[in-house]
Amino acid sequence: MSVQKILKVKGEGPIVTIDPGATVGDAAQLLSSRRIGALIVSRDGKHVDGILSERDIVREIGKRGAICLGDTVEQVMTRKIVSCTVHDNAVEMLHKMTDGRFRHMPVMEGEVMVAVISIGDAVKMRLGELEMENNALEAMIRGR
Repeated sequence: MSVQKILKVKGEGPIVTIDPGATVGDAAQLLSSRRIGALIVSRDGKHVDGILSERDIVREIGKRGAICLGDTVEQVMTRKIVSCTVHDNAVEMLHKMTDGRFRHMPVMEGEVMVAVISIGDAVKMRLGELEMENNALEAMIRGR
């Protein structure tokens, strides 16, 4: 299973980004309204400056309280980004996410972001594959 296969099943949708100068409060509202778990921080929508997840915001609120909602996204975002390409193996990508304890990963072509993949996207795809394998094995056992 490749990242490209997951993206085909997921379908194309807009990549939700936020400017580094936006406030953490603005980011929280965007996450809530879009019902997503992370925002790509980008000045132009194509190049990744960082990522801001629900966990990043909760961690800051836990440390400093609601005052952090007035901070800029750039002050709170995760700067060290782990990314993948459409040609990467999805199982290896899942290992990176699991080992790094994060749930969203930009998909890059060179320096340009082409998609964002979530651990949920990958798990959904893998469960579908397992179901197909299971059905094929059951059919073989029953002689169909």
